Amino acid sequence: MVPGILGRKRGMTTIFSPEGTAIPVTVLEAGPCYVTQVRTPEREGYSAVQIGFEESKRLNKPERGHLKTLPALQHLREFRVGTEGAPAVGDKVDVGIFEPGELVDVIGTSKGKGFAGVVKRHHFRGGPKTHGQADRHRAPGSIGATTTPGRVLKGMRMAGHMGSRRVTVKNLRVVRAEPERNLLLVEGAVPGPKTALVVIRKTARAK
Repeated sequence: MVPGILGRKRGMTTIFSPEGTAIPVTVLEAGPCYVTQVRTPEREGYSAVQIGFEESKRLNKPERGHLKTLPALQHLREFRVGTEGAPAVGDKVDVGIFEPGELVDVIGTSKGKGFAGVVKRHHFRGGPKTHGQADRHRAPGSIGATTTPGRVLKGMRMAGHMGSRRVTVKNLRVVRAEPERNLLLVEGAVPGPKTALVVIRKTARAK
């Protein structure tokens, strides 16, 4: 069985449990996906399944040739699987692979914030607001020593591009799975803006 699926983030809402507890959930429109390739240890050296999501009219000839008789799927991702019970090319994958209460990891691209300073990017406190300080309220302060080591150390937290990075949120609980509507509701927040492409997979390390 394929341990994951591709989908798009549709937004957040609140649902209520039978006990009346409010649960913040993210609505994901996931699948249907199709198995586009099966990798085997004999041929590629490892076992994995490639699945595709969302049709497109803008595929080039190599991409169409790779998919052969399958729909023109534009988003392809791989999932490691065992050698036993591997699916076949063309098999359909939907949110029915998840059960309510199951834990999943969601991988997405965080919102891009552009160029950001250290206060916003790294939560620095900033400089003093008095005692003659001017234009230093949001400055980073010292970034290194003098002759020794005579350079700025790697990894120094400074201003720069913020966001637009691959982010994995682990151990989100599946609240509801609706295969007939291709909807998956998970408890908590998911990286990225609305309509962002996400990968949902069964968690490898449950809490």
